[in-house]
Amino acid sequence: MKRTVLPRRFVPAAASALAVAAAVLVPQALPTSAPAADTADTAAQAAAKHRDDFVIVGHRGASGYRPEHTLASYELAARMGADYIEPDLVTTKDRVLVARHEPEIGGTTDVAAHPEFVGRKKTKQLDGVAVTGWFTEDFTLAELRTLRAKERIPAIRQQNTVFDGRYQVPTLQEVIDLSRRLSRELGRPIGIYPETKHPTYFQQQGLALEPELVKTLNRNGLNRPDAKVFVQSFEVANLKALRKQLRVPLVQLTSSSGAPYDFVVAGDKRTYADIVSASGLREVATYAKGLGPSKDQVIPLDATGKLGQPTALVGNAHRAGLVVHPYTFRVENNFLPANFDSSAVAAESGNLFGEIAAYRKAGIDGLFTDNTDVAVAEEAEAR
Repeated sequence: MKRTVLPRRFVPAAASALAVAAAVLVPQALPTSAPAADTADTAAQAAAKHRDDFVIVGHRGASGYRPEHTLASYELAARMGADYIEPDLVTTKDRVLVARHEPEIGGTTDVAAHPEFVGRKKTKQLDGVAVTGWFTEDFTLAELRTLRAKERIPAIRQQNTVFDGRYQVPTLQEVIDLSRRLSRELGRPIGIYPETKHPTYFQQQGLALEPELVKTLNRNGLNRPDAKVFVQSFEVANLKALRKQLRVPLVQLTSSSGAPYDFVVAGDKRTYADIVSASGLREVATYAKGLGPSKDQVIPLDATGKLGQPTALVGNAHRAGLVVHPYTFRVENNFLPANFDSSAVAAESGNLFGEIAAYRKAGIDGLFTDNTDVAVAEEAEAR
C-alpha cells in the first residue's frame, strides 16, 4: 500500500477529521463582557509569500462541520490544515466589522427568537433585490452580541445544527486574534482572506466597509506585502480604491452570471463574463493579483450535470499574471457535479476528492472549500 505523506500544514492537527473535531468541540467560549508553465510560475512567484504549493482556503471556516463564520468554524479549518480562513465582512450600526455571509442575519442567527428585536425586521433593497429580515447595520455590536449563530442550510447539514446557539458572531479583530494564536500553536502561519460583502450597499447607507478594513489591517501590522492576507470583492471600484491604500494582494471575485453591482449602479454594461475574458483579465491584473471565479467558470457542467471541458480561463488568467482560486468545493452531493455524486440523496457525501483532482488538473492555484480536511488529504495524495 502506498504511504501517504501529509503536508506540513496537516502535521499539528489530529490525524483524522473526527479527532480534529473532538479537539475543538466548543472552542469559542462566551465572553464575560490551464496555463503556460512559465506564466504560471511567474504568477506563483508574485504571490509566493502568501501561499504554499497550493492554497487551501477555509471557506467561512470549516462550514461543512460547524455553523459558518464562527470562531469554532475558523479554528477547525485551521486545525484541519487550511492556509487561510475566510471571513465575509459586514458592519454593525456602530461601524464594527463582523463576519457574516450577508448583512441579513435571519438565516444565520437566532435573531427571530428575540422578541426585543421584532421591530427591527425590515425589507430592504440589497443589490437591487428586495430582502426581508434583520440586518447587521441596524444593530450595535453590543446588541449583536446577544445573538447566537445557527446553521444556514440545516436540510443539507443537519449534523451542524447540534452546534446551533453555541457561538457568537465574531468581529474581524477576533478572527485576526484567532489566526495569530493558532499560528503560534500550530507552528505555521494561518492567513486571513476577508471579503467585503456588498460594498455599494453599505456605501449607500453611509457605512462603507473599506475604511474600517484598512484601519484594522493597519492597526494589526497586516498592511504589508509579506502579510499572509488576501482581500477580495465581487465589485470592482472598491478594489481599485483599496489598491491605493493596501499593500496586500487583492482578488477579483466573479460569478457565472450577472455583473458587479457597482457596474449596474454606474450604468456600465459589462458583466462578469466580460471580466473573465482575456482582455478583461488583463485589466483585472492592473489592480489585483488574483481571480476568484465560480468553479463552473473554470470547468462548466454539461447538459447532464457532469463536468465538461475546462475553459480558457485559467490559462488566460495566468498569462495576465493572476493566480486563480475558484469557489466553492463542498462534499455533499447537492453541490457536486453529477459524475461525482454518491447517491441521489442531496445531504450524503460524494466524491469531493475526484472533483478537486479534476480542477487541479485544470491548473488552478488554490481553492475555497467547506471541507478543508478533504482538500488537504487530496493534496497529499497528489504529491
